[in-house]
Amino acid sequence: MNLNSYAKLNLYLEVIGRRRDNYHNIRTLFERIDLGDKISLKLRQDRKIRVICQGKFKVPSGSSNFAYRSAKLLQEKFSVKKGVDIKIKKSIPVASGLGGGSSNAAVVLIGLNKLWGLSLERKDLAGLAAKLGSDTAFFIYDCPFAIGEWRGEKISCLPALNKMRLWHLLIIPKMRVSTASIYAKWDKFRESFKLTRPRHNVKILLHGLKNADHGLIGKALFNSLQEVTFKTHPFLKQAQKELIKLGLEAILMSGSGPAIFAILRSRKEAKALFKRIKQKKKSWQIFIARTI
Repeated sequence: MNLNSYAKLNLYLEVIGRRRDNYHNIRTLFERIDLGDKISLKLRQDRKIRVICQGKFKVPSGSSNFAYRSAKLLQEKFSVKKGVDIKIKKSIPVASGLGGGSSNAAVVLIGLNKLWGLSLERKDLAGLAAKLGSDTAFFIYDCPFAIGEWRGEKISCLPALNKMRLWHLLIIPKMRVSTASIYAKWDKFRESFKLTRPRHNVKILLHGLKNADHGLIGKALFNSLQEVTFKTHPFLKQAQKELIKLGLEAILMSGSGPAIFAILRSRKEAKALFKRIKQKKKSWQIFIARTI
């Protein structure tokens, strides 16, 4: 069984506050993009779960791998007597704010539900996904845009945006950012000084998307974690400035970073800017992506 495992962007990410369980309540607008990994699942007659990773980016193949944890959770909860070989060809940079691990976990849940004949409904899979990661549930749903609330696991798909397609230029520095450490620093910075607040709420951004108003979209983009991540990794601020120099305005960091993206009007514009930046910054990881 061969499956696509797509990345995500956060077009809006507002951290509302810390919870008693030390997670944080958020309000986010997810977008699914066509930068993705390839996953293949092969049924085993024993109960062994084996993960093989290939591609540009390396991830653990053992119990710390999200895909492995996903399969193990399903196997144990439903007493499955079969196993699986999971092969992952990685194209999504690791620990980049693009949700690659969460996407892999969700896709394995979806695939094994069929391969192991469990007949679970989507809501059941989403409940299991929430145990694996805060944004894993988004990838269970077949929608290009969705609102995520609570820890990010309460998903509301946005069918009004099903036909909307955005083009992006992504800059992803060759570094990994720990989501847990960025949230911990957000807590610390929030107490010591006033962090930037959103100029617009997520409803304004949705209005801009529905009307393809790129000016309004650019103004309404927001990420509570961006200021903290930029303070921790000043290099990211420079990457943002490079995009601003090119005349781009709709620029944001995804998740806890370090991925920075710009919203463009067409593939042609994206390709032209890709060539310009690649000539100047040959060591940068740069991608063109669109909504899928």
